[in-house]
Amino acid sequence: MGGATGVGGAGGGPCDLYQSGNTPCVAAHSTVRALYGSFGGNLYQVRRTSDHTTKDIPVLAPGGYAASAVQDTFCSATSCTISIIYDQSPNGNHLTKAPPGGWLNNGGLEANATAAKITVNGHAAYGVYTTSNFDNDIGAVGYRNNNTKGVATGDGPEAMYMVVSGKHYNQWCCFDYGNAETNNTDDGSATMEAVYFGNSTQWGRGSGNGPWVMADLENGVFGGGSTAAPATNTSLVADYVTAMLKGPSGNRFVLKGGDAQSVSLATKYDGARPAGYSPMKKQGAIILGIGGDNSHTGEGTFFEGCMTSGLPSDAVDDAVQANIAAAGYGR
Repeated sequence: MGGATGVGGAGGGPCDLYQSGNTPCVAAHSTVRALYGSFGGNLYQVRRTSDHTTKDIPVLAPGGYAASAVQDTFCSATSCTISIIYDQSPNGNHLTKAPPGGWLNNGGLEANATAAKITVNGHAAYGVYTTSNFDNDIGAVGYRNNNTKGVATGDGPEAMYMVVSGKHYNQWCCFDYGNAETNNTDDGSATMEAVYFGNSTQWGRGSGNGPWVMADLENGVFGGGSTAAPATNTSLVADYVTAMLKGPSGNRFVLKGGDAQSVSLATKYDGARPAGYSPMKKQGAIILGIGGDNSHTGEGTFFEGCMTSGLPSDAVDDAVQANIAAAGYGR
């Protein structure tokens, strides 16, 4: 289940599983591991604060975990930030700090590269620790790519998931990963579709006290088809969480979630979109740690995530969750 450096096993990585279902990854981001069994490139880049030089952090071997010792050596005796999160898919949808616009007057900040150290299957790795701030001039950690390739637009079908810390979250907007506006601003309901994790009750919510897997669809973060709490969207309490959003064409969306250390994946909501959110008007940018309008008061820790073209089957969802569990978060 992983070996010395590999993580995918016979089934490869999550993107190999999505490809097998004819719903290929259009973006694949992780500072922890390869998301394709054959991926042997760089996962992310760090920037040294002492002299502003940068260093790419590769995998230990194709299909493997991050070579975090490269970061440790490069950042020794100083500090580093995460300057690029590379897209492992062929589309080159890399993430850098968000540009100015919306609520970020001066753009986003880069994450502290050592703030989220974890162990995965015996290997040290680092996540993307995002911060929050209510000062629009200071801003907070957030990443964005407004000029992407292959990401769903309009009412096109897609899916996305992220693996995050289950202990680092808050009630504000919005710790997101997914599809957003290409101009950093709120372009109205249905102009984004991103998966959210936290305990926000500003719009919709889940049942219990949270945190919950929800969908940020712009002008609202929803745990179901309205602002009411669906009984099925229960609080998700775990050290590491898989949060999944499926957005087919038409008036339906699906939320799933689970403990990232377990093969179990629960459907939190499967039904109609909120009123005014069909058809979707997706624009195809990619955000991480912020809202579609660069809102920057949510927070969390991101370890990996993928976005697809097309709607994966439930069987593929389950296989992806099993792959995540096999990766060994926290072990």
